[in-house]
Amino acid sequence: MTGNVIFDLSVRNVRRHFLRSFLAAIGIVIGVIAITSLGIMGANLTLSITATLSENSDIIKISPGGGPGGGGGPGFGGGGGSDEEEYLDESQLKDIKQAASPNTVIPVYSESDTITVGDLEGRATVYGLDPDDIATLLTVANGTFLKSTSTALVGPTLAERYELKIGSRITIGDEDSDEGTSTVRVAGILEERGMTYDISTDNAIVVSDRWFTGFYGGEGEYSEVIVKLDDINDVDAVEEAIDDQLNRKEDEVTISDASRMMDSITSSISTIISMMMGIGAISLLVASVSIFNVMMMSVTERIKEIGILRSIGTRRSVVRRMFLYEAFILGMLGAVVGGILSMIIGYLVVLVMIGTTDYFFTFDSLIYIPYGIAVGIVVCVLSGVYPAWSAANLDPIEALATE
Repeated sequence: MTGNVIFDLSVRNVRRHFLRSFLAAIGIVIGVIAITSLGIMGANLTLSITATLSENSDIIKISPGGGPGGGGGPGFGGGGGSDEEEYLDESQLKDIKQAASPNTVIPVYSESDTITVGDLEGRATVYGLDPDDIATLLTVANGTFLKSTSTALVGPTLAERYELKIGSRITIGDEDSDEGTSTVRVAGILEERGMTYDISTDNAIVVSDRWFTGFYGGEGEYSEVIVKLDDINDVDAVEEAIDDQLNRKEDEVTISDASRMMDSITSSISTIISMMMGIGAISLLVASVSIFNVMMMSVTERIKEIGILRSIGTRRSVVRRMFLYEAFILGMLGAVVGGILSMIIGYLVVLVMIGTTDYFFTFDSLIYIPYGIAVGIVVCVLSGVYPAWSAANLDPIEALATE
């Protein structure tokens, strides 16, 4: 028998039991959709986060106290000093400026506090920065930068939540606290930044450092210091210089940059997505059992046909191939349909879960479609191996005598 004849016999049998074959293929479709869609979502999430953090690749962040990314060299964990402080002081700021020169060094004050807008009350992070540094680090989408110490910039998320506009007034603080309250007027609404490595301003208020220290006190006690590099290729050299300057005797500061955060986040995402894909693969396992069952039923129903084929000289390998072709056809149909649906469903999942499809039509994203199709076909063929072997090893005389 030629290969074409064998394949035609396999196609005929799939058609003859169309409903049974269709139901078996549905399991493959579901499994391929589950694996592919999750893979696509993971790829898009990783690409989105990587792109966002890459925009901050010229940023080094120095935080008080030793820890991961701190002492023992930039980016490496070290034992924190015994007298770990909760802020960076003027002396440390001076050392950072010296080590990071000629790059821009931006000291940052921050505090989480109660805010009131009209009848609405909530909490927000309040950042205090030098007005000159604000223009270096942030972009105003609507309005202007700070005009006086009584004005503030607000993030777009905060502005939307409290319906803030240019000129709106925000009361910061709690009347029962030691600081009391103070009111600022919105001078500008910041451009959306998403996930950033330096300061998260989308849901925050940015005021001048003079206003911040005048209200909260603690002048010269910075929550963190940001180094904005002129050349991103200098990141390792600058980190090493800062580490040598401040962490020589004990770990005074934690030094980190976006690349290390990026590695950590992408690694975590990959682990989570792999686990979810593993759960999705269970549906393929169930589908493989269904395919196995269909193939065994096919062998049982066609024992006499197999006996006739063997009695006229058909080799065992030919019979084996005929049943493997059937498994391949079922797998191909289910996997291809699943792959097509995965593109549609994956697009919708990415749009809903991530909020952007900018990275959907990329190699790293779409590669999961042929990957899912290949896995679906391989699972089906493997499920047909034993039934094919069983059919090929039937005794021709006993097969012909079967009713």
